[in-house]
Amino acid sequence: MSDLFQSAGLGADARRPLADRLRPARLGDVVGQDHLLGPDGVLTRMLETATLGSLVFWGPPGTGKTTVARLLADATDLRFEQISAIFSGVAELKKVFEAARAARLVGRNTLLFVDEIHRFNRAQQDSFLPVMEDGTVTLVGATTENPSFELNAALLSRAHVLTFRTLDAAALERLLARAETEEGKALPLDEGARAALLRMADGDGRAALTLAEDVWRAARSEEIFDAERLQALVQRRAPVYDKSSDGHYNLISALHKSVRGSDPDAALYWFCRMLDGGEDPLFLARRLIRMAVEDIGLADPQALVQANAARDAYQMLGTPEGELALAQAVVYLATAPKSNGVYTAYKAAVRAAKANGSLLPPRHILNAPTKLMKSEGYGEGYAYDHDAPDGFSGQDYFPESMGRTRFYDPPERGFEREIRKRLDYWERLRKERGG
Repeated sequence: MSDLFQSAGLGADARRPLADRLRPARLGDVVGQDHLLGPDGVLTRMLETATLGSLVFWGPPGTGKTTVARLLADATDLRFEQISAIFSGVAELKKVFEAARAARLVGRNTLLFVDEIHRFNRAQQDSFLPVMEDGTVTLVGATTENPSFELNAALLSRAHVLTFRTLDAAALERLLARAETEEGKALPLDEGARAALLRMADGDGRAALTLAEDVWRAARSEEIFDAERLQALVQRRAPVYDKSSDGHYNLISALHKSVRGSDPDAALYWFCRMLDGGEDPLFLARRLIRMAVEDIGLADPQALVQANAARDAYQMLGTPEGELALAQAVVYLATAPKSNGVYTAYKAAVRAAKANGSLLPPRHILNAPTKLMKSEGYGEGYAYDHDAPDGFSGQDYFPESMGRTRFYDPPERGFEREIRKRLDYWERLRKERGG
């Protein structure tokens, strides 16, 4: 096989993927992470003071986490050891720790890079603590998941979390320029297609270089692709969106807050981003129902009706027709008057119910189906509201030892403006009648 490549003029280096050939050889070559590696970057300052400690690199794929770890080892003259939590267990960890201890005896310290460190369970994560504390290893863990949720507090307390950012268009363009220098030719793309390729990369440098390599492989002599031809050639790279990961919760948070913030355009954008990423439309329908009761409530009682109707319409029509009903609900909720009055009232009532224990209702509102209960005063003094003026008796319905408490305080927005008028009116009657 090697003879075949040699006869075609291809050496071993040329057969390596472009992303591997362009892997930075020094920290200054890393793009898109100036907040870490620029003149005032965190890692730059650490290297200047020779105080590199254990680190956790948090960020999406293709942002340089593995490369930076390797270059940090070079810059600090540390022995570099790399493992992946996907393929390693307790036995592998013990071997790595023993090798690090042996190296330390001959004056060589170890930087241990653990890719996908969040994949280790809690007990496995705890196994790092002793070797971090005694200096056997300088741990650098990489994760695409939120460390606050996925890593032990004890491990996090011994490490500095550094966030790697998705690569912006300028950083990706720098990578493409390097690729063109490496290949000795320009990408056969017009301006629109080049911009489209950057969008397809979705902030992932490795993806950008892989897409560029695909274009070079497919292009015929003198052929230049436009955006439409590029799309047909490489299809479309799936959005970086894992329904079980941070990306899922980040996007649903963005959708929810856009609705709460009365921005229908932003809400539609995040809604479509989630659909484009393969989200279950019924999950989105459930979230819209939640938004209707949490952030709109009685300011617009139709919000819950609209959200439920959109879910029913989707279940009737399916994809893609039913998704329009969900989009309509998104716009309705985003443009509805907002109130968390019922939500906060419910929370306050829950707290009061837990704090006050098993208090009995006042006897005057209890039924008295037996003579004994009647003799105990059950139902005595109860006023039937429909017989009272204005259909309102003003009686107190709270436990006697608790007294009246205000939980629901509707704002003067939407339909709740009318509810507030009623409550204020009833409060005046209550005071007049001594209730």
